[in-house]
Amino acid sequence: MKFLAHINVMPKAELLDPQGKVVVKNLPNVGIEGVTDVRIGKHITIAVEAPTEDDAYEKVDKACSKLLANLIMEDYDFVLEEE
Repeated sequence: MKFLAHINVMPKAELLDPQGKVVVKNLPNVGIEGVTDVRIGKHITIAVEAPTEDDAYEKVDKACSKLLANLIMEDYDFVLEEE
């Protein structure tokens, strides 16, 4: 079976997000007021072949924890959909 994983990798909430801070600071310069926080991360999609959804979940989880996210500084979550 083929699955598509939609993965979000974000900086941990307790860590400073310098990119997000720059965006918050500059939004008023483009006429956008009232935004108090921005967190910037990564969105990744992966196509996975696996016999079951559980097997696909394990593959994606392993890819995230071993390669796609730096677990010291980032958290991740993902959603699987069958293709």
